[in-house]
Amino acid sequence: MMTEASHVIFEHKTGRYIGEPLENDGRRVLVKILAVVGHPEQGDLHNPGDPDAPMFHERRALSYTEKVWIPAQAARPYAGTVPDYRQSLKAALEAEVEKLERSKRWTERSLTLLETLRSDYKF
Repeated sequence: MMTEASHVIFEHKTGRYIGEPLENDGRRVLVKILAVVGHPEQGDLHNPGDPDAPMFHERRALSYTEKVWIPAQAARPYAGTVPDYRQSLKAALEAEVEKLERSKRWTERSLTLLETLRSDYKF
């Protein structure tokens, strides 16, 4: 990781962020959140895709200017323009919703086809 970078991109608890490195202790980097690139996934990380998991977690994105320690190797230099936090949060949330909507539509179409196959197989 280039500690000299003015901005870094990294993943933290299933979310993806752009931030400003503030401190580095050699193992970890303290980063101030500036933008959300990918919204955290919902549900139980130990049982992905299971809607009946005993602990279905709500995961919020890290807040604007929130500070978080991350492993130094997780931070990669980011040279692009840092988007506005609120706009990036909205785009990340909408992308996550679209991903789930596509998955839902895939599941519904698959179930329809499987029901046809069940009939064809005479089960």
